[in-house]
Amino acid sequence: MKTNLVFFNKGQPTETIWYYDLSDVKTGKKTPFTLAHFENFFKQLPARGNTPNSWTVNFAEKREQALEEARPHREKAAELFAQARTLEDDWREKRKAKSLDEAKLAALEDKWKAVEREARESLAKGEAIEDAVYDLKAVNPNRVSVEDKRTPPQLLDFIAEKGREAEAALGRLRGLVTSAESR
Repeated sequence: MKTNLVFFNKGQPTETIWYYDLSDVKTGKKTPFTLAHFENFFKQLPARGNTPNSWTVNFAEKREQALEEARPHREKAAELFAQARTLEDDWREKRKAKSLDEAKLAALEDKWKAVEREARESLAKGEAIEDAVYDLKAVNPNRVSVEDKRTPPQLLDFIAEKGREAEAALGRLRGLVTSAESR
């Protein structure tokens, strides 16, 4: 079970976040998590040192960057909402005055709602960018991930080879079972 411990300093805004990763420690019934697993953590904790298992994220910088990325979406949303309000007002006036036939009135209403929908989508994009800053998922940037770069034909060849190895092993086992039964 994955567990995260989060510590906050009371009364201070969060400027940096220090992570320590113990995900490489394998535990089970016979190999429980012990205090010994935390020795390096306790050594690094006072200075919040960066090691292969620990790293620091500048949260304030990350938040500013997200606000900057979200700004164009929010500005576009504000423009579109203003445009939608104008279209809605125009639609209401023309509907009240009955100056347009139903088809033109419906087209104007559709345009107003389409602009309003686009505004909501733009606003949602901006909010999603800003909200992503608060996802504190601990992904160790120091961990090197090994990526399998084999092509599909190479993978199929590999699977076929493993299948032949399994068949050969089964043949040997059948031979052993047959010889044991004949005794």
